[in-house]
Amino acid sequence: MWQDFSRNIQIKLTEFGRAPSFVPPWAVSFIILIGALVAAWLIHGAILASLWRFFYDRRPYLRTILRATKNPTRLALLLIALAIALPAAPLGPDTKSLLVRALALATICTFGWIALTIVHIAADLYLLNFRIDVEDNLLARKHITQVRVLLRALDTVIVLVTLGFALMTFEAVRQYGVSLFASAGAAGMIFGLAAQPVLSNMIAGIQIAMTQPIRLEDAVTVQNEYGWIEEINGTYVVIRLWDLRRLIVPLNFFIQQPFYNWTRQAAANMGYVLLYLDYSAPIDRIRAKASEIVAKSELWSGKVINVQVTNASAQAIEVRVLLSADNAANTSNLCAEVREKLIGFLHREHPEALPRQRNEILEMPPRKDGGGAPPFHDTLAKGA
Repeated sequence: MWQDFSRNIQIKLTEFGRAPSFVPPWAVSFIILIGALVAAWLIHGAILASLWRFFYDRRPYLRTILRATKNPTRLALLLIALAIALPAAPLGPDTKSLLVRALALATICTFGWIALTIVHIAADLYLLNFRIDVEDNLLARKHITQVRVLLRALDTVIVLVTLGFALMTFEAVRQYGVSLFASAGAAGMIFGLAAQPVLSNMIAGIQIAMTQPIRLEDAVTVQNEYGWIEEINGTYVVIRLWDLRRLIVPLNFFIQQPFYNWTRQAAANMGYVLLYLDYSAPIDRIRAKASEIVAKSELWSGKVINVQVTNASAQAIEVRVLLSADNAANTSNLCAEVREKLIGFLHREHPEALPRQRNEILEMPPRKDGGGAPPFHDTLAKGA
């Protein structure tokens, strides 16, 4: 059916191309090609308007697909119209061969564009099942990270394949590529060494997508900087620090170097507050006050509150307050709140519990002859 339709169109255009002799061939060709483009444009607009009206209230996501595929489908229909009209245009062999070559290149690029569009639409439809704006968003962050990283890898592959097919349409480029692959010796090694950073980051991106040491909105500590994973790009990761700075880290850093991931297993995590106090500190009062503070706080998850003496030195004891919150940001804020209020509590009610330095003054023994205290060096000499 399609072949009969295109054949009939070509016959009509050929008859139109047999114009009177006073009309130059280039003008006839221009009218035929532009007329085909205009007709294809109008047909595409009519079809798109009909589909848009049909799916307006029934399938909202199909409207999104129509909007995303509007330009690629229009270009494809224009190329089909040119392919039908070109044989009927009274052009010379060289001009027609050049237009056929350009049409082939445009068709390859259109296929690449359509492939990119399909991949992005599929990714967006898949991600509609997950929400990241909830408290327990571990599963959502896992899938979003995988899809976005793999999507960038697929984009790169599609672009390279499209570019390769486009270049292979030229005979000279094809022969050069064959000879280059046949003699890929030192040049290939040099290219591999030059492309090593790019390739390593690309491979690291695929590893991160599969194994997921980091995900979007993970709370991490990298190079003594605390922040959240904001973007995972093709070659680098953007970390949003607590003071709104942005730390840019190469992708392969998270494969080769150690770092802290505070939300690796779940959004909820643990925090702690360390206090260095005097040996006279009332641990029971501190434990009760810490429980009272977190019980009144909206940041506490209601699961963990524990106060222990975890270390002791010659000058002070180390008191650790262990607590939990629903996410890393709440944990950090809760730790700061508990630290401030416990220090204020000790300063007001138990100032003796704050760390201090002790100096003892020894009273020197009196002299045997009834005089004053012996000189200090005499006391040391006698072992007093």
